[in-house]
Amino acid sequence: MFENLDAWEVLVILLLALIVFGEKLPNVIADGVRMLRNLRNMARNATGDLSKELGTDISLEDLNPKTFLRKHILSEEEEANLRKPLEGLLNDVKRDVQGIGDELKSTASNLDHRTPIQSSDSASSSGSGSNSNDGGGAAPNRFADAT
Repeated sequence: MFENLDAWEVLVILLLALIVFGEKLPNVIADGVRMLRNLRNMARNATGDLSKELGTDISLEDLNPKTFLRKHILSEEEEANLRKPLEGLLNDVKRDVQGIGDELKSTASNLDHRTPIQSSDSASSSGSGSNSNDGGGAAPNRFADAT
């Protein structure tokens, strides 16, 4: 809970607590510890009562609905039958993604070794002997001979 706090921040928090609570600080800490013990006991009793009602051993992790279904309703064989098609699909997707990644890497490495691409203006000045018109009539033909 306090893994993001360094020693100075903890020291500042303790000093603030001492200033705010003063001489009552030990009593406040004792009350907090007592409250945590009571909460743990209530949780332990609730899981015990739930285990007795369901007739199985149950832990706090089992209260997650997915875990509960997997552990108490589905047998291992049924769970394996449910997972088999999904695992095949997952493996297919992983292979496809790996193939796409490999293709992207090879394309990127090929682009790195290429010569720079010339702009369209310099390519048109090099001259291709095409005299054909598109028939659209909107754009003038830049390759037409001036005769």
